[in-house]
Amino acid sequence: MREFPPKLHIGKVEIAPATVLAPMAGVTDTVFRRFIRGLGGCGLIMTEFTSSHGVVASSVRRKPTRTFDYLAFEPDEHPISAQLFGADPDVMANAARVCQDLGFDIVDINLGCPVKKVVRCNGGSGLLRDLPLVERILRAVRATITIPLTVKFRAGWNDRELVSVPLARIAEDCGLDAIALHPRTREQGYSGKADWDRIAEVKAAVRIPVIGNGDVISPEDAFRMVHETGCDAVMIGRAASYNPWIFRQIDQYREKGRYDCPTERDRYDMMRTYYARLIDRGEDDTVGKMKQFATYFTHGVCNGSRLRQEVHLAHAATEIMERVDRFFVHELEACPA
Repeated sequence: MREFPPKLHIGKVEIAPATVLAPMAGVTDTVFRRFIRGLGGCGLIMTEFTSSHGVVASSVRRKPTRTFDYLAFEPDEHPISAQLFGADPDVMANAARVCQDLGFDIVDINLGCPVKKVVRCNGGSGLLRDLPLVERILRAVRATITIPLTVKFRAGWNDRELVSVPLARIAEDCGLDAIALHPRTREQGYSGKADWDRIAEVKAAVRIPVIGNGDVISPEDAFRMVHETGCDAVMIGRAASYNPWIFRQIDQYREKGRYDCPTERDRYDMMRTYYARLIDRGEDDTVGKMKQFATYFTHGVCNGSRLRQEVHLAHAATEIMERVDRFFVHELEACPA
């Protein structure tokens, strides 16, 4: 089996370990990213995907906006990549310049989001049907910024319109520093199986680093992806939302051939730490965010369905914390670690 790469370089930015937190709408805000960074083992973190039009409009108005909230980050998040979506080359280039000025290490272009409202505007995976426009966008952004530029894309619109290899070659020709492939099609959404053979095909077609993404839910999966595809790094999305230790586990597996599994106490500490950080930020959607993450964080918790129900019935952040404390005081006695 091919050895898991300890690091990779995206331009002059060193990513060590060679693991990436995938951008996820509604998940990878600064609180979650710093939480992942604090647990260790993740080489690169990425923002939620952000509208290029919103970024440019916000920069012109010079006023705080919801769009700029997506791009808020702290010094301890480096290296960090800003992910943008849009279909206008000039607007994308201007938005990328704003991200560079904000201090991001990397800019990433989203060609993978399958959500209808994004695709309707020709953003995300909608652009997979127009490779000439993709090339104009990539060239415009590349000519505008000096920091590394990457692109994350799906294999194609559907199984009859696969574009992963030609798109990868376009990215390389445009001077991009790395590419990430989620090998499902837009038509698949998040269903079915991610075809890792498509990652291997892309890796064989270009010389720039290739990051594999899709269906990695354990350290063993990450190692198998590297072995089967030859990819230079592994990107993890949904699995990290319910097992934020996965990056540290991959690093442990690489170094020792084994890894630690979280105990009930670890899961309790995770929920308490994350919730406390949300409360400290004092955002308007704190309660909603706590309920959202209860769905993720109770995965694997003994009697987790009961805790989810308790959290979803609460009306205030303090009430949620009290219910979490009360639940785990009982469960730590009832369920052995």
